[in-house]
Amino acid sequence: MLTHADVWRAVDRLAREYGLSASGLARRAGLDPTTFNKSKRVTREGKNRWPSTESVAKILAATGASFNEFVSYVGDGGGAGVYRNIPLIGFAQAGSQGFFDDAGYPAGGSWDEIPFPGFSDPHAYALEISGESMEPVFRDGDIVIVSPEANIRRGDRVVAKTNDGEVLAKILLRQTASRIELQSLNPLHEDRTLLVENVDWLARVIWASQ
Repeated sequence: MLTHADVWRAVDRLAREYGLSASGLARRAGLDPTTFNKSKRVTREGKNRWPSTESVAKILAATGASFNEFVSYVGDGGGAGVYRNIPLIGFAQAGSQGFFDDAGYPAGGSWDEIPFPGFSDPHAYALEISGESMEPVFRDGDIVIVSPEANIRRGDRVVAKTNDGEVLAKILLRQTASRIELQSLNPLHEDRTLLVENVDWLARVIWASQ
């Protein structure tokens, strides 16, 4: 259920995300600067006063934010952050030349994009799973978000690309100076041990669409 506090919280967070106060947000949207003041959120009789649909539409237009972004600020968990487009790369494409640089960051630009809440990692990207080799954890068509800059620990789900273009999505069992041991997500497929020198990059999966 959407509450009065939820909606006003979203207004306040939208303002902060764009470096504005509540009154500054109202002013940018062409509204009276006092429109979103805390004193205006409850009537003298103690009844809740909600922002109008028109005022919400105006602040979205003024900031360039989407309605999905506005909704992401609802609730008390801190909000999901500003949506931005990130590369969407097919699993088969990921093994091809030209899609990643030596650090495992997306390169080139010949990919689709999807909107996703912003991460601190500007190089985060989406990878579309294909085939059944990662079932039951990841299924054909699932989208996973990969962060090349995220710290990796034992037990994390990771994506690795080998020198010969093979792309693997597995669980990190152990990593030493010379070897990377990976556990298969699908019990029907074997675990893998790779020499560090044979791995282009290793990155952590931080979100999945299931």
